[in-house]
Amino acid sequence: MKQPNILLIMSDQFRGDCMGFAGHPDVKTPYLDSLAAKGVSFDRAYSACPSCIAARAALHTGRSQEHHGRVGYEDNVPWNYEHTMAGELSKAGYYTQCVGKMHVHPLRNYLGFHNVTLHDGYLHAARYSSVPYHESQFVADDYFYWLKQELGVTADVTDTGIDCNSYLARPWMHEEKYHPTNWVTDQSLDFLRRRDPRKPFFLMASYLRPHPPFDAPQHYFDLYKNKPLRAPYVGNWEDEEALQRDGRIFDSKTGPLDPELQRQAQIGYYACITHLDHQIGRLIMALVEQELYDDTIILFTSDHGEELCDHHMFRKSRPYEGSCRIPLLISCGKNVSLPMAAPVCHSVAELQDIMPTLLAMAGAECPDSVDGQNLLPLMASAEPTGRTWLHGEHAYGEYSNHWIVTRTDKFIWHCETGKEQYFLLSEDPHELTDRIQDPSCQERILELRGHMIEALLNRPEGFTDGNRLIPGRPYAASLPAASMP
Repeated sequence: MKQPNILLIMSDQFRGDCMGFAGHPDVKTPYLDSLAAKGVSFDRAYSACPSCIAARAALHTGRSQEHHGRVGYEDNVPWNYEHTMAGELSKAGYYTQCVGKMHVHPLRNYLGFHNVTLHDGYLHAARYSSVPYHESQFVADDYFYWLKQELGVTADVTDTGIDCNSYLARPWMHEEKYHPTNWVTDQSLDFLRRRDPRKPFFLMASYLRPHPPFDAPQHYFDLYKNKPLRAPYVGNWEDEEALQRDGRIFDSKTGPLDPELQRQAQIGYYACITHLDHQIGRLIMALVEQELYDDTIILFTSDHGEELCDHHMFRKSRPYEGSCRIPLLISCGKNVSLPMAAPVCHSVAELQDIMPTLLAMAGAECPDSVDGQNLLPLMASAEPTGRTWLHGEHAYGEYSNHWIVTRTDKFIWHCETGKEQYFLLSEDPHELTDRIQDPSCQERILELRGHMIEALLNRPEGFTDGNRLIPGRPYAASLPAASMP
């Protein structure tokens, strides 16, 4: 049987609800909507450790965070995994190419890809003056190297004046063709032009946006700037102490105190999404023109979401839906068989599931090291199947957290303080009401707390003695064997 081509479209910091087909009232995503209409989307897809490095470790290895060893954000830890998604597809006869973000260490670690055309976005740890020449983004990052060739030695994405974790927003200052979102598409199209037509390809088009800076071209800001936008979700359990303290800081974890700056952040974020969607349209059109579309699997996802001022929060790493729920859709051409019981699958999925799913569709062997589940049987079932719960976490200082999520509810344990929360997602999808004290929920909370104890039982931090959860334990961003196979 002929092996299908695979296009993995990876975005960064893309919320699971910010698409037209997902019911968002404001964001326009016509090309993603088209892919979803022809395929299967997962509305309970999560990033179990929702920040860039840990999430990508799950994607590339197919392993849970307990096994790939990244439980928070930490730069400069080597990636030395024996089995990777690209490596296994390469063994199976695919020509493998990544364009865009990898966010691994060292920067030019190819993780089994035959080639990487790199743009990691602004990485603080790769731009300090003490960084060795060959690891500096100014040299090792292909987009930054190209941009300086095109626009001069001082050209940089920071010319907008916006930090890479900021809620500030303003339109791109150069011609659109110089934007990193366009560049990833341009380089991906160039790969399709020069690929070996005798071999199936695995192309990972790995985009930076809608991760800040919110700097889409002017046209995309214009789509949203005069439009009434849905306000951020704020429930009955938050307080404004952190917002009042940090809401004037440009890259705060709370987002801005000023409602107008909140609105500008929404406009900038949605503008980046629609800009990205239109660039995905270029990829789709190229596949059609080159008569590749019918033989290609297209999978779209993200490493994590963005709180976008929900619950007085900004960025990621939190246990709430804006941060940890992600888009995940699979669409195929007519020559590729895709089991579809329904256009939307309600089973709980995670980034670790992508590697075994693509390997199965490619007819390749799946290594024993993989923890993730093949999503194909889940897609073939009209009822939710597979895992009944998922353990998520993030080392995040005073905001460190663990959580158990199911198709219908979520239990959160803040492991620094010991505070617990419970949300009945089936009735309260935006987590507006914390029901941790609700008498009618105590039996269920006890059950989910038991799953948490089970998930943490053998962890080195000592989060549990098997009977109870123990707060205040030391919690590093990487487990001791994080760089080991």
